[in-house]
Amino acid sequence: MRFLILIALWTAYCFIHSFLITPVFTDFVKKNTGTTYRFYRLFYNLFSILILLPVVIYSYSIREMPFFTWQGYLLAVRYLLLIGGLWIFFAGSRHYSMRTFLGINQIKAGVNHGLINDTGKIEKGGIMGIVRHPFYSGSFLLIWAGNLDSTRLIINIILSLYLVIGTMLEEKKLLSEFGNVYRDYQEEVSMLFPWKYIKRKIKSN
Repeated sequence: MRFLILIALWTAYCFIHSFLITPVFTDFVKKNTGTTYRFYRLFYNLFSILILLPVVIYSYSIREMPFFTWQGYLLAVRYLLLIGGLWIFFAGSRHYSMRTFLGINQIKAGVNHGLINDTGKIEKGGIMGIVRHPFYSGSFLLIWAGNLDSTRLIINIILSLYLVIGTMLEEKKLLSEFGNVYRDYQEEVSMLFPWKYIKRKIKSN
């Protein structure tokens, strides 16, 4: 029963977290709030943290002894996942604006766009020329770098599915906003894992 509750809680959180930034919902909010919509990103972040807390607390309350731990030569794999995830986050942060991510710039300027950078334009330099969504790619590596018990395995599977589905939904929004410009970007750069970048490097050698 406790695992069914765990699945229900994380699935509900992921659904709410995604639904609140769908164009259907945000357009409705924008239409009914007018200029105060510039506060929406900040509200969204705070609300997301608030509803996440009880889910995390319950998850930790049912943790078990791990059935898989990173030991011996596998520690090298774990460190690669951790270092890789953190590096991708750091590289992505150089192209993203934390003030936009937090919602501060939207309050100040009253402008909202699908990208979380300062320019509102598609960037292809650095990590953005390797993967289109570095924060999601980094998250994927980091969530699988921990030891596994039944609780953690269930959470990891749900979050992995959410990262893929959430990224696809975001892609749909960006295509709607940027059209062929973003479609060309999709052709050049992989979504989460750098297959196209690796393929280009192999061909160039």
